[in-house]
This record gives sequence, structure tokens and C-alpha cells, in this order.
Amino acid sequence: MKDLWLIIVLMGLGSFGLRFVFLGLVGDRALPGWLLRHLRYTAVAVMPALVAPLVVWPSATGGETDPLRLAAAAAALAVGYGWKSLYGAMIAGAAVMLAGAWLPV
Repeated sequence: MKDLWLIIVLMGLGSFGLRFVFLGLVGDRALPGWLLRHLRYTAVAVMPALVAPLVVWPSATGGETDPLRLAAAAAALAVGYGWKSLYGAMIAGAAVMLAGAWLPV
């Protein structure tokens, strides 16, 4: 139980520290252009890292790769890349998942 609370406190301090560096120390200064350009891609890098394990090794299937999830991810990627629409990509992926769940195999 002590380990859990230690991890929670350390994660909270780390999260606060990262936010404080950007908001507390640098908040009133202009950031260099190269840093702003790199920060723009943070969400683009984080989202695939969060989604990829859920597509390739989903816990719902016991870690086995599911062709339906791969198809939904491919549809979402294609629509997102083609139309540059987050909502379109989400709808395309959800439509493939729903169609695969309702249609007989």
C-alpha cells in the first residue's frame, strides 16, 4: 500500500513540475519558433501511442489481434488523412466496428 501512495505522490509531483516549467517559469515569455513547431506535434505523437496497443493487442480479446479492430483503425486513418477530419475519422472507425459487430461473419 505504501508503494502505491509513493507512486501517486511522485506522479503528482512530476506532473506539477512539468506544468510549472511551461506555465510558471516560461508563461510570460515568448517561446522560440523551433520549440513551438515541436510542441505542435505533441498530440500527433501521443494519440497513436495511446491507441496502438488497443488496436494491436486489445485486452477484450485476451491480447490477440482482432481483424475487425485493424479494419476500423485503417478506416479511421484513411478518413482522417484524406479529409483531415478528426470527427470523420472517429465516425468511420465506429461505423466499421458497428458494422462488423452486427453483420454475420
